[in-house]
Amino acid sequence: MGSFDYVISIGGAAGQGIATPGNILARLFARRGIHMYAYNAYQSIIRGGHSFLTVRCSDREIRTHGDVIDLIICLNQDTMDRHLEHLGPGTSVIFNSDTIKPGEATEGVQLCPMAVGELAGKGSNKLIQNTVSIAVACQLLGVEFSALEDVLDFQFSAKGEELVAENVRVAKAAYEHSAANFQPAAQQAPQPSAPLAVWAGNQAFAMASASAGVKFYCAYPMSPSTGILHWMAANARELGIMVRQVEDEISVICMTVGAAHAGCRSMCATSGGGFALMTEGIGAAAMMGRQRAACRPLHRGAHEDRAG
Repeated sequence: MGSFDYVISIGGAAGQGIATPGNILARLFARRGIHMYAYNAYQSIIRGGHSFLTVRCSDREIRTHGDVIDLIICLNQDTMDRHLEHLGPGTSVIFNSDTIKPGEATEGVQLCPMAVGELAGKGSNKLIQNTVSIAVACQLLGVEFSALEDVLDFQFSAKGEELVAENVRVAKAAYEHSAANFQPAAQQAPQPSAPLAVWAGNQAFAMASASAGVKFYCAYPMSPSTGILHWMAANARELGIMVRQVEDEISVICMTVGAAHAGCRSMCATSGGGFALMTEGIGAAAMMGRQRAACRPLHRGAHEDRAG
């Protein structure tokens, strides 16, 4: 076992921007040479519901997100209500005290309330609570603020210097508040070493498919598979892959099966809900394939044997 193995979970509703703090943490850890594995669980709805992103970081290679939580960031009341009772001694909970009430915590659980409105100022974007939470998490883990500032600049620079400056300002205030009021985590992040790359599962899947010779990719954009479509579209011309985005999942499966039937190595990807819509096309393909095999003529030698 490594000396550093820490799990951070971020919970909230779809639409609260959970992916952004996850991306910030991933890049922050990778730049320090810390191995990272992230898993995002969410419901099949556009807004609302419960989304839960888990980021595990370690000084050794890891292949799962684990089965414990060391620190949880609650972006809404539902996350607090669902998970607080499962946390044990030595863990921490970061939450916006303007909108969330913590409830009863097990002895030894550190509650880290953050008055986001006071720190950020009136009229601030609702998503600024994500930046506040990440800043507190970094301080608890002993990550220097300059490292967080660099990643914030990278994350928001495309949206303008004003947004970068606002996020850095709020993060600095949250970092200092955490240092003055909360106990550091039992595990502290190791010193920076050789940086690592961040590789998303969809990117890995798409690259492996291209390497395997896929020449036709068809899809309807639906999480969690949309990233594969984006990668295929971006690299289609260079790799000689025909990419088609069509109107629904039924069309997707029919086009994919048709292309494969014509002899082209074909692929599609979808979600659980999307796959449910594809089942008729998959069933039809199975029946056609079976019928085709049943009707295939016998080769000459076998025919002669049977005739004899």
